Amino acid sequence: MNTCANYAPMTCRHCGAPVTLPLIDLGSAPPSNAYLSPEALHAPERWYPLRVLVCEKCWLVQTEDFAQADQLFDAEYAYFSSYASSWLAHAQTYVADMVSRLALGPQSHVVEVAANDGYLLQYVAQRGVSCLGIEPTASTAAAARAKGIPIIERFFCVTLARELVAQGHAADLMVANNVLAHVPNINDFVAGFAVLLKPQGVATFEFPHLLQLVRQCQFDTLYHEHFSYLSFTTVQRIFAANGLAVIDVQELPTHGGSLRVFATRADVHHHPQATPEAAARVQQLLATEAAAGMLGQSFYRDFESQALRIKRKLLTFLLQCQAQGLTVGAYGAAAKGNTLLNFAGVRPDLLPYVVDKNPAKLGKFLPGSRIPIVDGAHLRSHRPDRVLILPWNLRDEVAAQLDYVHKWGGKFVVAVPRLEVF
Repeated sequence: MNTCANYAPMTCRHCGAPVTLPLIDLGSAPPSNAYLSPEALHAPERWYPLRVLVCEKCWLVQTEDFAQADQLFDAEYAYFSSYASSWLAHAQTYVADMVSRLALGPQSHVVEVAANDGYLLQYVAQRGVSCLGIEPTASTAAAARAKGIPIIERFFCVTLARELVAQGHAADLMVANNVLAHVPNINDFVAGFAVLLKPQGVATFEFPHLLQLVRQCQFDTLYHEHFSYLSFTTVQRIFAANGLAVIDVQELPTHGGSLRVFATRADVHHHPQATPEAAARVQQLLATEAAAGMLGQSFYRDFESQALRIKRKLLTFLLQCQAQGLTVGAYGAAAKGNTLLNFAGVRPDLLPYVVDKNPAKLGKFLPGSRIPIVDGAHLRSHRPDRVLILPWNLRDEVAAQLDYVHKWGGKFVVAVPRLEVF
């Protein structure tokens, strides 16, 4: 039974209304990117309640606040975008499309918020377009600088946007990929885009689509670093309240189903990118969300029970493998995997290791479960019968990279949105 309603109501981080409608209570967990060093195994971890609720006024789905952003995105932050080849290809295609669509050239300026390790801006720079990255985490900012990308190591907000305008950094294109969900003060964050954009500038935002998250019970994408979970309807409302106008939207397959939203300054009328065809796409998606029931309680009610079913099936699978003498390893020390494993209570007795190719994670341990992170050589030498792919959104890419697993009779497994062995 969901117990979120037993707690004192929080207020919505966008509209300020009391928030009491529960989506899911995942118990408690450490921050999903707080990987542990061997020395840290001898010290206690920070665990926080992980509860997600729905605002019935603006329909923003949001994590209850227990940790500050600077505690979650610290100097040891270990998510580097460039270790997913499919994501690099996605970024390269995006840059090519935007250069063509917006006629970007040497006179243009591109600013990416949450530039991470320079995975996207490297392609902007290769085209001779001026660019600037904003990235608050020291580890990824250093990686971006090593690629020659200029980086400002701060959290983005209105204050920073005003400073950048004064320094001549007003943008023709602003990019915000998978960051809108990560900001605790979503109003101040969005308002900064309206400040930093040039009058004819365009901002694009990519984020997992709440419609797909709920429909496919992608509960493992819920963690403390994600403060908000976004529908298109709610994003349009947040933008309108903070000086941006939505002019177009695209549905993408990334991260289990995402949106790319195009926005301009609301004080600029007749923007050349605001075409009738784009306006029709906007209205169609708004209608799709309304028809799905996203503006009503019933859409959200069965989410937790579905997550519990996924949890039980994973545990049953791991226990059956152990009983049958089948060995299991995991691939991908991803934040979503940490949510899944901690919710299910999986520990090294059921899953002895997880393989990852990010050197910043190797030799460390998953937060909470304390499962060791090893390299690909470990997988080849141990030859597990089953490989659980934790970043299920990359299942095809991972399965292709690890095709050699089939040579010893091994099979791949994903647990979300449903348990599959293939």
